[in-house]
Amino acid sequence: MFVIALASRKGGAGKTTLASHLAVEAEATGAGPVALVDTDPQGGLAGWWNARAAETPHWIDPARGLPATVAAARATGYGLLVIDTPPSVAETIAGVVEVCDLVVIPVRPSPNDLRAVGGTIELARRARKRMVFVVSQATQRARITAEAAIALSQHGTVAPVMMHHRVDFAASMTGGGTVGELDPDCRSASEVRELWTYLHNLLTEEADNVATDARAAE
Repeated sequence: MFVIALASRKGGAGKTTLASHLAVEAEATGAGPVALVDTDPQGGLAGWWNARAAETPHWIDPARGLPATVAAARATGYGLLVIDTPPSVAETIAGVVEVCDLVVIPVRPSPNDLRAVGGTIELARRARKRMVFVVSQATQRARITAEAAIALSQHGTVAPVMMHHRVDFAASMTGGGTVGELDPDCRSASEVRELWTYLHNLLTEEADNVATDARAAE
């Protein structure tokens, strides 16, 4: 089972939107069964899931504590666990980072967001977890969008797929859906598919490397 954490100590970065869309896309492409966990007291991901008509992805209440929740999900046979985190609460984010395989850090291309990303980077580095930046809510052909990607690349890997600001993301979230479920052929849906493919490849490559190292050590 792979565990992805959506983390950013800056509010409004788009964590919940990415968490829901990646989970649905992963389920649709056979990486599941997929489960969601919401550690944000504001419950944005929980609200989206409660409004959802589809039975997947599944929902897990982390009331038993995150380590026990992850262990139970793995024992149940889930293929992917996607965890949403709150902004600013460093202790909660750090606990999520500790149990994940990949930290996905959405960052809006703005000076304030770029300045605020350092705290999240430090949490991931302290836990020695792989992290990937995703430029989110980007504006097409805006110079600051390219500048943000360049600035982030000084600190780690930047996903080659940007999530652009479009109203269909908000519209789909209102009813517990995703842009791909509303219109599979729209540009937003294409970005989600490309981003999930990229992240899934990172996860599987990492797993293959670990297996190779384990065999070499025998």
